[in-house]
Amino acid sequence: MAVLWNPAQTGDPLGWRQTQAAARTLGITLQSLEVKDPKDFPIAFSAMTRKRPDALVTLVSQLTTAYRPIIVEFATKHRLPTMFALTADVEAGGLMSYSASLTDTFRRAAGQVVRILRGARPGDLPIEQPAKFELVVNLKTAKALGVKIPPSVLIQASKVIE
Repeated sequence: MAVLWNPAQTGDPLGWRQTQAAARTLGITLQSLEVKDPKDFPIAFSAMTRKRPDALVTLVSQLTTAYRPIIVEFATKHRLPTMFALTADVEAGGLMSYSASLTDTFRRAAGQVVRILRGARPGDLPIEQPAKFELVVNLKTAKALGVKIPPSVLIQASKVIE
């Protein structure tokens, strides 16, 4: 499985280590593809073309979000199933995403802002973990890739794009 990530992006090194740990547990071999700059995309795509991974996971960063259309186009052309972290990536043609609900996260952040505006000290507020997660599946992309999504996955999906 190829993993497209930006080591210069805050949080991506942690995401890479967590991906490595999960891959070890599942017996999956990873291909690390670092993209720190737009010029790194052709290099990463060339490496994927040579090694032919079974799937592509993209860790979210400003760079991978900005180049989403190019990533999706490459993956579709090479019939490469993709896993993203944002619903927008799947709406743009990626196969699937799983992440904390941005709507719920922003709603909870707004509640924290209200508490601060009412006089709470930011340092006194608890650190919150995401409470709601979303699985989004693009069946149109699955069909184009020749991938069958099991009913057990579709039942759990928060959103299915047809």
